[in-house]
Amino acid sequence: MIRNLSLYAVTVLVWGSTWLGIKFQLGEVDPLVSVIYRFCLASGLLFAWCGLRGLSMRFALRDHLFIALQGTCLFAVNYWLFYLAEVHLTSGIVAVMFSTIVFWNILNGRVFLKTPVRANVIGGAVLGIAGICLVFWPELSGFSLADDGFRGFVLSMAATLLASFGNILSSRNQKHGLPVVQTNAYGMVYGTLLMLSAALIAGKSFTIDLSAPYIVSLFYLALFGSVIAFGCYLTLVGNIGADRASYATLLFPIIALAISTVFEDYQWSLPAVAGVVVILAGNALCLSTIDRTAKRSQSPHHTDRSVQEGV
Repeated sequence: MIRNLSLYAVTVLVWGSTWLGIKFQLGEVDPLVSVIYRFCLASGLLFAWCGLRGLSMRFALRDHLFIALQGTCLFAVNYWLFYLAEVHLTSGIVAVMFSTIVFWNILNGRVFLKTPVRANVIGGAVLGIAGICLVFWPELSGFSLADDGFRGFVLSMAATLLASFGNILSSRNQKHGLPVVQTNAYGMVYGTLLMLSAALIAGKSFTIDLSAPYIVSLFYLALFGSVIAFGCYLTLVGNIGADRASYATLLFPIIALAISTVFEDYQWSLPAVAGVVVILAGNALCLSTIDRTAKRSQSPHHTDRSVQEGV
């Protein structure tokens, strides 16, 4: 349980800070090209790590197919769409859209993996989404589906759905014995090659912004946001399921707002504070129920490893 709590905490803290990092990637460099730079660097770091540790990189052709599908959904197209969405919407609105991955994971897990629908996860997700809406109520109240708003909404929801498919594919791959680190390394390569092909076909210019904010945020997003956070999160997906692991997405905005308070002079409002309380209540509901389930699973008649470990 302690291990899973650590994975959960690292995922929340790191990904909660990447929303600000993405903002520094927008501007001089095309978003598609920035995604290519990020995951090319991340995959290089992962392959270097695998080489240093002597990890096996040999997989069957069928395994590579599913790894490529995971990479396409989780390390390529979805990120490109999120980058494009942040051109049209504030990061807060995008965070709200992304938080719906909790429901997508519950639905897709049920459809593709026959994962049981857990009442505590649904209840926690409802509270979490309500809390997210309270936190970003000023932005939501001014949100319109006209013009850029609608375009950003479609991009965000498409990206979130793809990310959910990536979660389900990762869960499937781990159940078939594919290790997270090597799978991520290959998946990022496949995703990068797909985005590279798209950029070449579209005639994108491979410029580079040599400013400190762009370079520092690029390395942060590659190492921490991609290598470390994805490793922790997808391990969590394998341990406790995509539905429960994805609840971490509801805590990202809290970290993002805490960072914004320090660096962007974000002013807290009463709805925002209430939203944080509601989100934490939903988290407590989800985790406390899992803890009780984990205790029951210690019975000699119950051997489900994913439930035994809990969050």
